[in-house]
Amino acid sequence: MNNHNTIISRTDYIVKLVSILTSIFVIAAIIIDYGFELDAYEMSFILSVYNIGWWVYFISFAYNVVVHWKAVWRKRISFTLILGIMLCTSALPRFFNIPGDSQTLAVLWSFLIHKYFIISVIGLLSLITISQWIVNFVNKRTNPALLIVVCFIMVIVFGTLLLMLPRSTLDHIRLPMVDALFVSTSAVCVTGLSTIEIAHTFTMEGQIIIALLIQIGGLGIMTITSFFALFFMDGIGLYSQFSLKNMIASSSASLKSVLINVIGFTFVIEIFGIFFIWFSIHSSMGMTFYDEIFFSLFHSVSAFCNAGFSTLEGNLGNDLILFNHNSFYLVISLLIVLGGIGFPILMNLKRILSYYVSELFHKVFKRNGHRPRYIHIADINTKIVLYSTLALILLGAIGIALFEWNGSFTSFSASEKIVQSLFNAVAPRTAGFNSVAISDFSRVTIILYLALMWIGGGSQSTAGGIKVNTFVVALASFKSLIKGEHSTTLFNREITYSSIRRTLVVVFGSICIIALFYIALLLLEPNIPSIDLFFECVSAFSTVGASLGITPFLGNISKILLVVLMFLGRVGFITVLMSILPQKEQPKYRLPKEEIIIN
Repeated sequence: MNNHNTIISRTDYIVKLVSILTSIFVIAAIIIDYGFELDAYEMSFILSVYNIGWWVYFISFAYNVVVHWKAVWRKRISFTLILGIMLCTSALPRFFNIPGDSQTLAVLWSFLIHKYFIISVIGLLSLITISQWIVNFVNKRTNPALLIVVCFIMVIVFGTLLLMLPRSTLDHIRLPMVDALFVSTSAVCVTGLSTIEIAHTFTMEGQIIIALLIQIGGLGIMTITSFFALFFMDGIGLYSQFSLKNMIASSSASLKSVLINVIGFTFVIEIFGIFFIWFSIHSSMGMTFYDEIFFSLFHSVSAFCNAGFSTLEGNLGNDLILFNHNSFYLVISLLIVLGGIGFPILMNLKRILSYYVSELFHKVFKRNGHRPRYIHIADINTKIVLYSTLALILLGAIGIALFEWNGSFTSFSASEKIVQSLFNAVAPRTAGFNSVAISDFSRVTIILYLALMWIGGGSQSTAGGIKVNTFVVALASFKSLIKGEHSTTLFNREITYSSIRRTLVVVFGSICIIALFYIALLLLEPNIPSIDLFFECVSAFSTVGASLGITPFLGNISKILLVVLMFLGRVGFITVLMSILPQKEQPKYRLPKEEIIIN
């Protein structure tokens, strides 16, 4: 019996190893097939890889059905089983000829053997296999911080290679690796900075790749990986679930419900965004219907993920959209705010809305059943983010309107000036769209822009910056110290010491990192004005993407520094440090306390 189990265990290991290696080759073949114009010999080689991949997955599925049939039966409604059945169905033309002269079967047989059907099945199986391999790292108690860093780096490198493909660029422009790396990092880190003009460099395929990188970066690598793990496989272990819940700051008992909410919120909001953007631009920009749909899709994803990328030349300051499109700028602003307040806040708002709708339902229909009543249904994070977001937008809009009404907004009508003031107050937190060249703003407005970029959006959102939660806790700590209070309170709640300590680290660390990279850029780019370089550093670290127009003129080393800065801003420098430095166990003793003279 032991020998039998040993043989099965070793065979399982070999099957998994071969499947992982095959998945890598299949995905590489799909990329090469898509990205390059291949001759007959090269295409035959790619088709051979597809064929080998099909046989590996077919044998692997057959092996699991025979040896692990109970596990396969338990997955009778899973996506993996559906793909396995599709794989087996595609085997029919390989093993059986068409019986008789049936025209219907001839059409079905040609569909099942078609290249694109085979690619769809084995491509999805490859993605699921690689996703399972990534999640297994968490099951083996891999440092979650290291896992996030590695996953982000892998996607950035993968995106760089995709953007360098000939089919991704117009007229097969040979995109330098540094620029491809910069754009890929900017997209995955939802920043929006670019060393090249997106509209003049990338084909629609290249722009689709950028949109996908933005979506992956906005959702978060681990969110997508967890989604694959929970819905396309056997699930993940308890340690993995706790680790992943900590990464997305979930207090829910069910990781599955959290992921459904995150994915659901994202796509529902983006779909509504697509519709309203299309409605606001329809028949007003000289585009075809399909171009309008793609424009709406790209900008909905870019706005909700706070990326700031645009397919228009000159971003959203293009003459096609700049005038008589107030509704468009309002929709983009709303998407930026919804993406920037954070998924935990959206989930809490959903809970509040469902509670009050249920209350109204019971009052209207006079249901007398016992129902729980919540006094504090809106948690403290929701209050902090919503109040501070509203305050920052209003103050920013009033400030920008005051300083730019007769300045850079001179050519706009009164209603457009109001909308542009609101839009330019929302964009720095932290989308990076621009409707007016930021270099045309007054110095006071640029300083206001810098402050809004540094503060950013809500924690666990698609936005960057130090986050409004951190900023508000820092202000509350300052106030409590000045007033001589022994504790820091917000909304009748005492803030924990660990939250205050983390706030101190984030604020101090962000200032140090921005200063360090700013000094480096000053040394590397002596011919560029210092204020422009400082603005670029804050924009990159806060993953905003706003610029005073110097990004394309930076040297390669400066571009690499900004790539690192965008990465630190998106992943979090604390996460990066935790992934590198070994974590010490807490000692079981406390050292004597001493007062330090600080004044």
